[in-house]
Amino acid sequence: MLQQAVDPVGRVFQALADPTRRVMVERLVGGPASVSELAEPFDMSLPAVVQHVQVLEGAGLVATEKVGRVRMCSLAPDALTGAEQWIRQRRMLWEARLDRLDAVLADDEERTTT
Repeated sequence: MLQQAVDPVGRVFQALADPTRRVMVERLVGGPASVSELAEPFDMSLPAVVQHVQVLEGAGLVATEKVGRVRMCSLAPDALTGAEQWIRQRRMLWEARLDRLDAVLADDEERTTT
């Protein structure tokens, strides 16, 4: 069995790695939904949907609240902040590397044409 990611960013990426959970997150962008509503587009049991919701909740992407007999889910977008920062840092690093490569190639091309 794979070891559960310990860091918050790892949990977010792990939760979003599954296409079913990404669809659930997309649905919750439009507003809160019950677990049953989240289950509608999928051909799976309600307990399986609950497991997906628990993974999203464990990653901090979804908050759940019991309202009467219904478990309501809502998006908790602050969990994405760490993942966004991680991606932004890598993008800045690679953009800087590509800019340096571009400069080297431009310098090399200038030398070969003169």
